[in-house]
Amino acid sequence: MSLEDLLERNRAWAARERARDPEYFSRHVTEQRPHLLWIGCSDSRVPAEQVTACCPGEIFVHRNIANVVSYNDVNISAVVQYAVGHLHIPDIVVCGHYGCGGVKAACDEKVVGGYIGDWLMITAWAKRFVEERLRREGGEPPDHATFLRLVVEENVRLQIQHLSNLSVVREQWDRSPGVPRLHGWCYDIGTGLIQVIEDHAGSSTTAAGEV
Repeated sequence: MSLEDLLERNRAWAARERARDPEYFSRHVTEQRPHLLWIGCSDSRVPAEQVTACCPGEIFVHRNIANVVSYNDVNISAVVQYAVGHLHIPDIVVCGHYGCGGVKAACDEKVVGGYIGDWLMITAWAKRFVEERLRREGGEPPDHATFLRLVVEENVRLQIQHLSNLSVVREQWDRSPGVPRLHGWCYDIGTGLIQVIEDHAGSSTTAAGEV
């Protein structure tokens, strides 16, 4: 597919929307009113608007490799601050997906180098947490595919925890207890369905005390 193909698709899409609703684009010019902030993976197979059947203006989106919420990432902190402080978004979703290449790389024995490896060190903690839980539970270890799915889910929980400890979230909870609400989801590329992993409506007091 060439860039000209993409531009032609854009022109065709815009024409269809104008034919369906002449005011479709003009309504978006002055403001946006998204319902939620979506923190997802950069994977091209998981477009937030399409998998939730939403239209432009309904979701505020931030994506990175393996849907990581990093404490020292000014980018994501600014996105969250703008979402809750200026757009007054009440819900934040961290959405991972099964078959995530970032999670798989974080679980491989071979160390990934460069900036990608540095970034995935955060996700590698999810692998350690799953391994520790499996040791405590005993029994037969899962096969590799099942293990990776467990790490994908644990990575979502881990990033929800990181999100709950961001100062911009704790300060917002002080002003408006329980809002934003935090949600952990996993998207299944093979079925197109989203599974709810965790829902968290916390407070600055409980979040600050957790590790």
